[in-house]
Amino acid sequence: MRVLDERTWRGLAAAHRARVGTWTGPHRERRRRGEAHPVLDFLFTYYSLRPARLEQWEPGLGVALRGGQERPGWVRDGDAVHLDPSALPGRLRGTTEFVRALLDATASRPARLGCFGLHEWAMVYRTDAPRHGAVPLRLGPAGTDAVVESLPVHCTHHDAFRFFADASRPRNALTPTREDQVANEQPGCLHATMDLYKWAYKLSPATPSDLLADCFALAVDVRELDMRASPYDLADLGYPPVRIETPAGRAEYARAQAGFADRAAPLRRRLIAVCDAVTAACPALPAR
Repeated sequence: MRVLDERTWRGLAAAHRARVGTWTGPHRERRRRGEAHPVLDFLFTYYSLRPARLEQWEPGLGVALRGGQERPGWVRDGDAVHLDPSALPGRLRGTTEFVRALLDATASRPARLGCFGLHEWAMVYRTDAPRHGAVPLRLGPAGTDAVVESLPVHCTHHDAFRFFADASRPRNALTPTREDQVANEQPGCLHATMDLYKWAYKLSPATPSDLLADCFALAVDVRELDMRASPYDLADLGYPPVRIETPAGRAEYARAQAGFADRAAPLRRRLIAVCDAVTAACPALPAR
């Protein structure tokens, strides 16, 4: 058990709140004003962790806080408190088994860099109801459809594919489902990289908050590329387009995609280590 003195852990908690507050604060302000943000809202709506929960600092398993207060699921050991592995919810075992299998399979594969972000284009293909109806399409409906028809669509991520417009679904090289997610996930996928944030909070409270914040920060950057390469015109919001309809734009996208895969790799390994720590500390947790 690693023990943190009170000054140290309180400083870590304050630093964590300040770090994630650069995103949670503006999000709350936009909500108070009733303003939607087509890029950043995704991180608080598609992903279900509430801002207040993101701001809450957790040391994770195996760390005791000297001078800390007991709370549900924690135990006292002398002058320190720590998370009690036996008090973790039973559903965590099933979650941990799935997440570890998914992350391990993803890490074992090479990154595929040829999708060029066409999932966002496929979501508005031949539809009169795009997901961000208040934002104009850079190339207009006909130009957008033409891009989808001119390039191969190869999306491996189920949670992106399920939002495809009906007309674009047959154009995808795969029909990814939840059941074959472990078989299809690969590290070049932007959504697989953003989902590291989801798996980090799904493993809570075993996940230390520095890892959760690292995953969230990466998801913010990936989401920016995701929407800059989309068919939407977001220049007025400060997001210049990555023009994947051109060879230069596709090359720019692939370079950024490879960079994000490199950044994601150590976070994926750290999440696998959290899974292993949960399994080792809680062998008797019932499966879901």
